[in-house]
Amino acid sequence: MAFASINPASGKREAEFAAHDAAATEERLAAATAAAPDWATTPVAVRVAVLTRCAELLSERRETLAALATLEMGKLEREALAEVDKCGTAFSFYAQHAAAWLADEVISTDATRSLVARQPLGVVLAVMPWNFPFWQVVRFAAPALAAGNVGLLKHASNVPQCALALERLFADAGAPPGVFQTLLIESGDVARLIEDPRVRAVTLTGSESAGRAVATAAAGALKKSVLELGGSDAFVVLDDADLPRTLEVAVTARFQNAGQSCIAAKRFIVADAIHDAFVEGFAARAAALEPGRNLAPLARADLRDELHRQVVDSIAAGARCATGGEAVPGPGAYYRATVLYGVVPGMPAADEELFGPVAAVLRARDDAHALALANGSRFGLGASVWTQDAARGERFARAFESGLAFVNGMVKSDARLPFGGVKASGYGRELARDGLYEFVNTKSIWIA
Repeated sequence: MAFASINPASGKREAEFAAHDAAATEERLAAATAAAPDWATTPVAVRVAVLTRCAELLSERRETLAALATLEMGKLEREALAEVDKCGTAFSFYAQHAAAWLADEVISTDATRSLVARQPLGVVLAVMPWNFPFWQVVRFAAPALAAGNVGLLKHASNVPQCALALERLFADAGAPPGVFQTLLIESGDVARLIEDPRVRAVTLTGSESAGRAVATAAAGALKKSVLELGGSDAFVVLDDADLPRTLEVAVTARFQNAGQSCIAAKRFIVADAIHDAFVEGFAARAAALEPGRNLAPLARADLRDELHRQVVDSIAAGARCATGGEAVPGPGAYYRATVLYGVVPGMPAADEELFGPVAAVLRARDDAHALALANGSRFGLGASVWTQDAARGERFARAFESGLAFVNGMVKSDARLPFGGVKASGYGRELARDGLYEFVNTKSIWIA
């Protein structure tokens, strides 16, 4: 199999890379295994110096790297630049905090001396998606490498140039050979790698089905796994919300990156009193988005076709389309910004993840109904609530069945805060101190 870069804006095949065969994969796994002990005992100050250099190189290469993301998965230029810049903040964050968080924690017990030591696990396999081809990797790699682990990246097959650029970044930043490598392998090869005793843990960001497969393989091998899976984030608009501001944020929350984000707002649950005004304003703003200018294409044509199927099936079940609802004629995997309303549970737009520029609006009778609709999903990644009453908003935030809850703000990832979900959105946490501790052996040491 060859890994191809196909420009989703034109459908043109831009580059092709040969897959790593069994021998090449073994060579990289052996290199990672050999590098792990030395990297684990390398002083933290030296390890985080590599992260600092990564941040510097990202700044120097930001236009080149952003162009790769645009080429391979269709991201708008300004969004691609913002992604590269965000990666730099994560590297700098862990370079600043890792040493303190990894220091021995002395605990008073009946021993002469007792402490908690946090030691790296070894080789960690990362299975990553295409929608944020740099950020998704960095938010795993920065804490994992700071902690003394080494990484093997199995990236999505449609972003091979981004994957190889990340490998070069770490090497150029001073990471020793074997500390961070890319594997150009198929998804079917992942289970075999997880079973290999040299791989000590696995992390995946991706679909629910992929997560179940990786979790099953990791459980069978008794290995640590972290899963960040899909989402159908609720965007709850209460009757006292600042409607103009809420509408402006709603457009960004749904349509940035062409809606291809696990934490994008997807289900807009709106109080009955302002429902019609919200739909009218939301549809007008969505209709003004222009494919190719401020609305990116979907990453692949098959993703666009699946999204259209969900729209058609939802309309057939009784939903109404306020704007959009169709692919854009001509080259590229473009789909018009779409707003569906009259959506109720049982429709694909309410029950499935809409991974593209389609918003589903549900009407809520009151606060209790709004919360029930928000939590009535098998997903539980993020949720937001919009109200001018801070206490009312916090009550909703605490009641959401989600890993992230925002009041009057768009759900986003931030290196300073733990990131992850519950229910079918996965388990474990990335970022913050929690993300650093996911791939360490938290060891109690007792000395008489």
